[in-house]
Amino acid sequence: MSEFKELDRPPLRQTELVRSLLRPGSIWTNIEVLHETGSTNADLAARARAGAPEGTVLIAERQTAGKGRLDRQWESPARAGIALSLLVRPTAPMARYSWLPLLAGVALVEAVGVGGLKWPNDLLIEGRKCAGILAEVVDGGVVIGIGLNVSLRADELPRPDATSLVLEGAPVTDRAPLVRALLRAFETRYTAWNDAAGDPVASRLLAEYQEKCVTLGQTVRAELPGGKSLTGTAVEIDRDGRLVLEHDGGRIPVAAGDVVHVRT
Repeated sequence: MSEFKELDRPPLRQTELVRSLLRPGSIWTNIEVLHETGSTNADLAARARAGAPEGTVLIAERQTAGKGRLDRQWESPARAGIALSLLVRPTAPMARYSWLPLLAGVALVEAVGVGGLKWPNDLLIEGRKCAGILAEVVDGGVVIGIGLNVSLRADELPRPDATSLVLEGAPVTDRAPLVRALLRAFETRYTAWNDAAGDPVASRLLAEYQEKCVTLGQTVRAELPGGKSLTGTAVEIDRDGRLVLEHDGGRIPVAAGDVVHVRT
């Protein structure tokens, strides 16, 4: 890597993140920055099974085998993005855990200051994907992985419909403040959601998510499990976090599937 690129993509400093985020009363208990790993989600899931506490965070400077939804590969050049996984152990009912990746999406939009969420939790900027979120239940807790493209150039993007914060002229493109903003925004919403027993209305999570969801009002095609698809207008997010589509005069909730915004 050239000297310019080294200076353009400085390393994250674990001691500084720990000093700024680990404080009395915070949910964050441990933050570790790894030089390289296959998958921060896989690493943190293993630690969760070994009894890691809530608030454990792993960040990789380079991730070589990251996975997104539907087992899609997610990879980025070293220090060009944020590959972060966090562990929470909610007291809220497990039936409400499906809200956690949506909650992470709301926190991410606040942290980056641009774009909106394609249901359920992809960050889109001008219609292009800049980040994705993947959550999995492990040992009674939930591991949430976030992959954000920060300084990738056009020739480094993993797919034609992707983008990065630098390419979109985002207000903040320094990874350290982005990590701090993301974890603080997540903590605020997670605490409110958990204190409300996972109720998305009482915690205001539903309202905040709907404000940031760019899928609402769009004509979309939902690719459903089993190879089926459904096309309709996205009209609301229900209390279970499902996307409700208006289709043939009726309303159908979609709980899982890949959503495509249909250009008309």
